[in-house]
Amino acid sequence: MNGCHAAVMDARERLCGLTPLLADCGALCGAACCHSDEDGQGGVYLFPGEELLYAGVPWAQVEPCELEGADAHILVCNGTCERALRPLGCRIFPLSPVLRRGAWGVRMDWRAWAMCPLMRYGTRGLEPAFVRAAEEAVRAIAQTEEGEDFLRRWQQLESRFRHSAL
Repeated sequence: MNGCHAAVMDARERLCGLTPLLADCGALCGAACCHSDEDGQGGVYLFPGEELLYAGVPWAQVEPCELEGADAHILVCNGTCERALRPLGCRIFPLSPVLRRGAWGVRMDWRAWAMCPLMRYGTRGLEPAFVRAAEEAVRAIAQTEEGEDFLRRWQQLESRFRHSAL
């Protein structure tokens, strides 16, 4: 297991029992983040190495894709999974990695505005332990070259949405 994959697995474990709220936030929106949009688009980018965890699962498929000019993978699911098997991108939602003044952290993911009622409250409206665990997870992944490259590409994509005219 390479360093990035080990960091991703550790990050998944850090967030395993945590959610944005103490209650099931999916009850507020009908688990909108778990469903495709009206055009059938949807899925979550997989962090490096996660694609190996989902090969052959009956409830989802791994598809190759591009993330800001580099090869990546996306998981497209049928809308239901075992909570303990969620990809890291689902575990940190509605947060997104961000590099500020040379340090990695998290911020609300601009792409979530269309589906997540928690967005209007910002990180202060989320469970503090969840936000801390997501920050720790991102920082651990950023300790590897492959991980930091992935985080930079993720941030670049999220920033394009943040700064585009919607």
